Amino acid sequence: MSAYASTVINAPADEVWDYLRDFGNLAEWLPGLTSCEIEGGGTAEPGAIRRVEGAGGLFRERLLVLDDSSRTATYEILECPLPVRNYRATYRVAPVTDSGQSFVEWSAAFETDDEARMTKIFTRGIFEPGLAALRKLF
Repeated sequence: MSAYASTVINAPADEVWDYLRDFGNLAEWLPGLTSCEIEGGGTAEPGAIRRVEGAGGLFRERLLVLDDSSRTATYEILECPLPVRNYRATYRVAPVTDSGQSFVEWSAAFETDDEARMTKIFTRGIFEPGLAALRKLF
């Protein structure tokens, strides 16, 4: 199964990426979160694990790829209250060359026994509100 959302942000791609590349700042911009911290006080680099808490419960996620040249980050869920397995997500920032804006997309692939519900939760409950909140920051 997969989930996907995208938006256009009125700021240059490098500026948006500089903010989004921080794997530990999720609670600053994703609605519904109460905290996000890198375990062990480490830095937000591949291998780092973030602990995210909010109304939906506790999530532990590991950063797998942080690629500044393509402005992409990929992470996996290690632990969460949702009935998903093998969850891997990527967010990417690309320039909109004719306007100087940014195109931001967030996608995930995962396995679940409740495909419609989990796709709706990730797309409409996390990705879309997260991108809308991010758009308001810029």
